[in-house]
Amino acid sequence: MPDTPASGVAAALDFEELHARAADTIGRMTERGLRMATAESTVGGLIGFALTSVPGASKVFIGGITAYGGGSKTSLLGVPAETLREHGSVAEATVLAMARGAREAFAVDLAVAESGIASPTQNSERPGGLYYVGLVADGVERAQRHLFEGDRVATMRQAAVVALDLIDAYLDQSD
Repeated sequence: MPDTPASGVAAALDFEELHARAADTIGRMTERGLRMATAESTVGGLIGFALTSVPGASKVFIGGITAYGGGSKTSLLGVPAETLREHGSVAEATVLAMARGAREAFAVDLAVAESGIASPTQNSERPGGLYYVGLVADGVERAQRHLFEGDRVATMRQAAVVALDLIDAYLDQSD
């Protein structure tokens, strides 16, 4: 079978590992009776895709919003326009507002959000591979800044893994 762009993307995603990580997260959340949602930007629904690849995910994953443009972050997730003006789409304040909006929209226990710059840029303040990933739950708001290496698909995959890691870290601390 010839290498196609789609097969190249699948290889770069290393979906087996992503699926295994999602399965672990779904299992742990199912045990605790927790429900979650996502607010995704740059990864375009990859976190939700990984979660829904797991049988029984519907007990845990209620839904997600892919808000790629700034306007959709405001209209769909309630991110204040002021936050976007002051901090931009790729910022801690923005991903926390996105996670808050998803948690409220889906009435769930926790939500994760991500926003980043997948493609290489010449901007040293906001280089390609820069992502923020955040989690909001009862009394908890966390965000992390990451600078991933690799092409567009590789950075997207890394951001999805970090989102799952953030959920797992929350679950570890809430034991």
